[in-house]
Amino acid sequence: MSISTDRPWRDPELPAAERVTLLLLAMTLEEKIAQLGSRWAGNDMADTEVAEQSPDETINVAPMEDVFSAGDAVSLEDASREGLGHLTRVWGSYPQTVEQGIAEVVRQHEVVLKDSRLGVPALVHEECLTGFTTYGATVYPASIAWGATFDPELVERMAAAIGRDMAAVGVHQGLSPVLDVVRDYRWGRVEETIGEDPYLVGILGSAYVRGLQSAGVLATLKHFAGYSASRAGRNHGPVSMGKRELLDVILPTFETAIATAGAGSVMSSYADLDGLPASADPWLFTEVLREQWGFEGTVVSDYWAVPFLASMHRVAADTADAGALALTAGTDVELPDTIGYAALLDKVKAGEVSEELVDRAARRVLLQKVELGLLDEDWTPAGSVTPGVDLDSAANRDLARELAEKSVVLLDAGTVLPLANSGKVAVVGPCADDPRTLMGCYAFPNHVLPRYPDRGLGIEIASPLDALRNELTGAELSYVKGCEVMGDDRSGFADAVAAAEDADVCVAFVGDLSGLFGHGTSGEGCDAEDLRLPGVQGELLDALLNTGKPVVVVVVSGRPYALGLFAYRAAGLVQAFLPGQEGAGAIAGVLSGRIVPSGKLPVQIPRHVGGQPGTYLQPALGSVESAGISGLETRPLYPFGYGASYTDFTVADLRLSAPEIGSDGEFTATVRVTNTGDRAGAEVVQLYLRDLVAQVARPLKLLTGFARVPLEPGEVADVTFVVHADRTAYTGPDLRRIVEPGDFEVMVGTSSLDLPCRAMLRIKGDVRVVGHDRVLTTPVTVSNTVSNAVSIR
Repeated sequence: MSISTDRPWRDPELPAAERVTLLLLAMTLEEKIAQLGSRWAGNDMADTEVAEQSPDETINVAPMEDVFSAGDAVSLEDASREGLGHLTRVWGSYPQTVEQGIAEVVRQHEVVLKDSRLGVPALVHEECLTGFTTYGATVYPASIAWGATFDPELVERMAAAIGRDMAAVGVHQGLSPVLDVVRDYRWGRVEETIGEDPYLVGILGSAYVRGLQSAGVLATLKHFAGYSASRAGRNHGPVSMGKRELLDVILPTFETAIATAGAGSVMSSYADLDGLPASADPWLFTEVLREQWGFEGTVVSDYWAVPFLASMHRVAADTADAGALALTAGTDVELPDTIGYAALLDKVKAGEVSEELVDRAARRVLLQKVELGLLDEDWTPAGSVTPGVDLDSAANRDLARELAEKSVVLLDAGTVLPLANSGKVAVVGPCADDPRTLMGCYAFPNHVLPRYPDRGLGIEIASPLDALRNELTGAELSYVKGCEVMGDDRSGFADAVAAAEDADVCVAFVGDLSGLFGHGTSGEGCDAEDLRLPGVQGELLDALLNTGKPVVVVVVSGRPYALGLFAYRAAGLVQAFLPGQEGAGAIAGVLSGRIVPSGKLPVQIPRHVGGQPGTYLQPALGSVESAGISGLETRPLYPFGYGASYTDFTVADLRLSAPEIGSDGEFTATVRVTNTGDRAGAEVVQLYLRDLVAQVARPLKLLTGFARVPLEPGEVADVTFVVHADRTAYTGPDLRRIVEPGDFEVMVGTSSLDLPCRAMLRIKGDVRVVGHDRVLTTPVTVSNTVSNAVSIR
């Protein structure tokens, strides 16, 4: 290979860091700043009708239409005159075929290369929360459904498939996974999270990172940090959170994905933490992320988070000051368009921003471009894509099906599940015959296609009604919608009740329709006032249950809803968290009994519509142990980690390797799991720790390890957890993380409230202060009676 002597940074034989140094030396200040910006050439979100809000004439907040169109006055040609950091959502903005998308990727690259002196390509980034967010690509279950599988290996395989598809069409960075820990079920973006436990979120999120990056696509951890803990669950709401909760609940998920999976990028949060917006917080992005954790990747802003420092947070006088604040704090790249960073040149020349900060960020961006091969001599736009790739392949669909089947949670088999394949079945409810209700808000059919109603859904997807017709071939099915997901139209109630009365059993599908900014019941900007089922669906259920006929309730949703008014009257109860393109068959298979359900709740199911706080991570004063202190019920209807089955399991015979360990030691906890039923199935064995006495109020139990254990009828397996003392660490009164000597209860079972195996452990020695080098995971091995041990993390 012949390397141009005037462009030595293109030599792949040189170390990456040296190539970046050589390139930076050749760059002007303008060219370095250009690497920190982006352009969204295909943005049509300005056409989105945004839900009206009450005006307040005393303040001047830009309407969302103005935000969506910010930067549109700048052409791609002008935006990339000195180069460009990122191309934004070439694939994910409007419906196009694979051939059209590839042509557009090549076209935009050629614009960037033609107009930049040094010919440095831009990174292409896309959304991938439920699969590659583009027209015709496989829609996998939403993140909350990944949590329900408790299966990191499966999540990793899914992410690798997503990454391969994205890499094949020229995408370099995926804006996923969401590592926010659920704190309030009313928040619309609960569906994008993996659950309410930091260990579950950290382990499955890390698996996603490994899978995506195995295909050569950078993963982006979001939203750093605290976004999910907004007041009243309101999108972009302020976060009133102390440092201890942030350090012990919110940050460990990100830390785990960086330490164990090598995540390449982190995205800033929109939220402010105790008044300080994350994007302007050097403690978060420099001291914690860089200095303590050693993160070497890039920090990208959430879309418009930089100008929001001026327009929303009011901590900057204008977008130019906002850009200076964000760069100083540690944001390397502004997305989706260059707005705040457009003024950095003037700021540097005026001495208001150090050029060293520009160099710091540009070095990080360019290093990733070198590592991705974009600066190699033989890289070309056309050579970076694979024409003819199938974005909805049979292999993808098989993975989506496996995820969906493992994510469906049987809450109660009741009196009729599994359904007999005969008789009259009335199928009722707004989620029964609308495939959109199976998908999350970042699935292309729900995210973009509502603006293009003539383009259909772009994928082949069955509704639950279709799937039940295929599943229950010997039954006589009838269907009545009853009501819409949203709204107060009750005109369909009478027909729904009549159908139920005429049937042997009624299956009612209720839940969510995901959308954006108020145009849905779940998803970004679709927050809930309380946890009642949306619209009049609760009233429809009540009318159906009052018929006296057996009613199976299937909730297809992105958040948990309060089901206390219905659970004990239902003849069966199933929860499906937005199970995606293959979700209908998974639900039908569970209802028929073809599939033995094995999903577990990654969030609790509340009893009451106002049941807050709902998560299981509670100290004594927030738990069921505080009965009598308040008239409010805190016990969930179904607890974290719960899920029933059509077979039976026992978990027994807890054995600790030692009753005492040092504060830097480890122990093993082994239990025996037996499938005592007559069908093959899988149980999720969960280990929790309780710190009996600590210097601060601690949650009464914390998930510390888990393993998904498939067993044939009568099969027995030993599950062994290797628990280091570091796994008991917490943030003490002085905000240092410590391992403290004392007594701990080790609890193992099948949910946070079903923990039959218990033993005491004592940690001896001195208090240890621990940091980023502490043990963050609990390795697990599963050994059955007829095969070798299998290692699980």
